[in-house]
Amino acid sequence: MRPQKKDYIPYFEYYINLIPEDDIISALKTNHQTVLDFIEDIPRQKLNYFYDEGKWTVKQVINHIIDTERILSYRALRFARGDNQKVLSFDENLYAANANLTNTNIQLLADEFDSVRLSNILLFKQLSDKELLLKGQMASGEVNVLALGYFLCGHAQHHINIIKERYL
Repeated sequence: MRPQKKDYIPYFEYYINLIPEDDIISALKTNHQTVLDFIEDIPRQKLNYFYDEGKWTVKQVINHIIDTERILSYRALRFARGDNQKVLSFDENLYAANANLTNTNIQLLADEFDSVRLSNILLFKQLSDKELLLKGQMASGEVNVLALGYFLCGHAQHHINIIKERYL
């Protein structure tokens, strides 16, 4: 089952369309391996590279993927449990600026992504179709749990594509 346009805000469409799988568990698992393989292949000399003044480094982009995974999976859990209070947005640039990655190596980031995504796979595995279709309010509009899961995958894929195009 894929999310329908009525189940998410227009901003999500680009990200959801990056994911070809027709069920959330397959999407999460396939994207999980894609991201891990990609992180493993990043040339180490490129980790602190940024392609233009004011742009994030490769390490910051990977960390942003992880931060977003954590935040959106929290939203998915809330909505799946029937908590429909509006959730606040987050400032990705503030998060990136305040993430001290000086002593973080790429293996630690890979391990962190691996752990967070495995946790999310387990979360989505135990959700029923009814729970996947529950909606909640974000600052930008209403989305369902399934759309959040697909967004996680599409968001990670989007940033892999950006790194390939602009950084490597």
